[in-house]
Amino acid sequence: MNRKPAVAGQFYPLDPKTLQREVSSFLEPRGEKRRAVGVVSPHAGYVYSGKIAGMVFSRVVIPPSVVILGPNHRGVGGDVAVAARGSWEMPSGLVPIDEDLARTILESSKSAVDDERAHALEHSLEVQVPFIQAFRPDFRLVPIALGRLSLPECLAFGRDLAAAISQNAGDVLIVASSDMTHYEPAREAEKKDRMVIDRMLNLDPDGVYETVRDNRITMCGVIPVTIMLAAAKELGASTAELAGYMTSGDTSGDYGSVVGYAGVIVR
Repeated sequence: MNRKPAVAGQFYPLDPKTLQREVSSFLEPRGEKRRAVGVVSPHAGYVYSGKIAGMVFSRVVIPPSVVILGPNHRGVGGDVAVAARGSWEMPSGLVPIDEDLARTILESSKSAVDDERAHALEHSLEVQVPFIQAFRPDFRLVPIALGRLSLPECLAFGRDLAAAISQNAGDVLIVASSDMTHYEPAREAEKKDRMVIDRMLNLDPDGVYETVRDNRITMCGVIPVTIMLAAAKELGASTAELAGYMTSGDTSGDYGSVVGYAGVIVR
């Protein structure tokens, strides 16, 4: 079954040539690209968060398979919903599901379910795809939409995901899709976001989850990021770097109520 794009023409251009130009405008000049275990990339409209996403994907080698973890904004479907078969139709071309890796994840985790409903209208995973296609048009995708999970459930699925990836013959990149603080003054948003970014850079999944929870930070992708960090540590990651940070105010000029965007690379 092929999934149709849900937010083309809204979050990013529908026309393939226009989309290619816009994505290319956010990419960094050619430089050293290194292998990464995971990344954090934002999922707002490209006019706001495209620059940060471009920084992230310009600096990593895109392997044949990419697992994208995104928050389930609509709450439809399972809490760990894997789209396990078929393809995603995108303006820049068809992206096949890595069905073997998806099946291994489903077999490795008691919490993961084969559920396409969670993906039909969800934007957080879809908006990552054109940036990945810009560097590797032939990649295969495993999309996982995530609902409400406790910290122990996040850590458990992180271990399960790492185990499944370890069984996979090739390299896999884990993309955690997340925006940061929502609709607060820029100074407050940046203060709160820095608390979470520090925990990311320390490869501290527990700290990310607890910092967001305890400080009531409106970071929509805390669960994807927690899981990515837990899996990355299991897979041997030892360092993390901040690719960039900005807020919607840097685009709109309105710093009274912003959304934060951070890009992090885990190696």
